[in-house]
Amino acid sequence: MKKGRHREKWISFLFVLPSLIAIFVFVYGFIAWTGYISLTKWNTFLKDLSFAGLANYRFLFADFRFQSDLRNTVVFTLLFMAVCICLGLFLAVLLDRKRKGETLFRNIFLFPMALSFIVTGVVWQWIFNPSTGINLILKQLGVDDPPLWYVQTKVIPDLHLGQLHVGLPLALIAVIIAAAWQLSGFTMAMFLSGLRSISDELKEAARVDGATEWQVFRYILLPALKPITFSAIIILGHISLKIFDLVYAMTGPGAAFVTDMPGLYMVETTFKGSHYAQGAAIAVIMLVLVSLLIIPYLVLTFRKEESL
Repeated sequence: MKKGRHREKWISFLFVLPSLIAIFVFVYGFIAWTGYISLTKWNTFLKDLSFAGLANYRFLFADFRFQSDLRNTVVFTLLFMAVCICLGLFLAVLLDRKRKGETLFRNIFLFPMALSFIVTGVVWQWIFNPSTGINLILKQLGVDDPPLWYVQTKVIPDLHLGQLHVGLPLALIAVIIAAAWQLSGFTMAMFLSGLRSISDELKEAARVDGATEWQVFRYILLPALKPITFSAIIILGHISLKIFDLVYAMTGPGAAFVTDMPGLYMVETTFKGSHYAQGAAIAVIMLVLVSLLIIPYLVLTFRKEESL
């Protein structure tokens, strides 16, 4: 019996070995190579692997564009997650009431997920174009000075940290709306599955005890949805921290880099400017930002599995 089990383990290991090798080479190997390149002087078309230490990182953190990128990433991530989670939860609660036409509305809310961020960016670029789209409707309604949307450069509140304007770039609001439109349906589906998993008997028992609908939502539904909310934060945060295609198609870097993102800066630096070491440094910083979000989630998941 022991020999048979030992043989089965080796056979199972051999089956997954090609995948392990591929992951080691094409994921961790390339991550290590990118980290190494970020420490070199390869910032011209000609290859130069001379050691430069942290010079590329010092350059980036002193660069106005990269400072703007970090500000935009933080603002975009926080507002994007907040809008998606709040709107998704609201839509899920409405659909959970099992009203007539639920299937139709569920499909309508999920439809944007079938589109790529490139398509979403192009569509919303036209919608928020100051000369066309929604501004034409606003002018017909009597608004003489409609918003400039993604072409404006104002940051509120206009606080200064060195040369950087700290606050919310108003141009980012259009990008946040477009991104939330595409992914609110995803969070709606997550919350709806969570709501449907909550026992109807538990909710009815609370109502019999005199709980109002708000109390049922506040003290029964919300606590039960905490794991799903946490998962939604991780997924949405991961998407927002490495956002590229939506911004590339919709706005580009924007005037004064008000809509620029690290991913866009990395592509332009690496493939247009041939600053490979600086591009690699941006990629490493993006990896660190994503890791700061993902690693705590993995740690908590492993702890829960060990406690079971």
